[in-house]
Amino acid sequence: MLRNYFLIPTVLLVLNGLVAQEKPNPLDGIDLRMVKMHYDWANFAKYDEQNQEVVVEDNEGRVVFMGNSITEGWARNMPEMFDNQTYINRGISGQTTPQMLIRFRTDVIDLKPKVVVILAGTNDIAGNTPHKDLETVAGHMASMAELANQNNIKVILCSVLPAADYPWRPGKSPDTQIPLLNAQIKAYAEKKGFYYLDYFSIMTDGKNGLKENYGNDGVHPNMEGYKVMRKMVLNAIGGLL
Repeated sequence: MLRNYFLIPTVLLVLNGLVAQEKPNPLDGIDLRMVKMHYDWANFAKYDEQNQEVVVEDNEGRVVFMGNSITEGWARNMPEMFDNQTYINRGISGQTTPQMLIRFRTDVIDLKPKVVVILAGTNDIAGNTPHKDLETVAGHMASMAELANQNNIKVILCSVLPAADYPWRPGKSPDTQIPLLNAQIKAYAEKKGFYYLDYFSIMTDGKNGLKENYGNDGVHPNMEGYKVMRKMVLNAIGGLL
């Protein structure tokens, strides 16, 4: 009889363990990244603290880089270039032009730069957010440029970098779509008198893909790619300041 008393707690522990194992996790199957996007679609939180650290006063050399992972990756590869006061990086991986447009005031205008460098559009073509036609994408870039211009910020509109395909989302034909978008960006920049920075022509492999020595995945620049871009953008900035 005494042995049965010892068995009861053991059985209960086993049963509780089985119940615990069978109890579903309420977070199973939920993409937390998508939940975050739902509540902060433009990701204002990304640079909220850094923006508060920026000394907002006349800085004759201040430049903000607005963009996606290609811009964000620049700060990781060349951190010495961005000090969050003179050259400020506000790239967010995966973002599309409507997301950038929403946060443009907070992450660009309110920092009172003299120049903004806008590099965007490839994630729109990839369909990271519901895909719109290229005219809409170019229109978002035009809206950012016009907001900057209205606030006495000089504008550098960059071409989209070449890409033969997107490893994470194949079949989107960036090799044909990117040149078409670039043509619209260039035409708009020339019409408005904004600086058009043509990375594409220098970095293409001749078949609308990224040169192998400039990137590791066919989309994002490596250090050699950023060295080329740095030389080009510094020359463009120097011509405007």
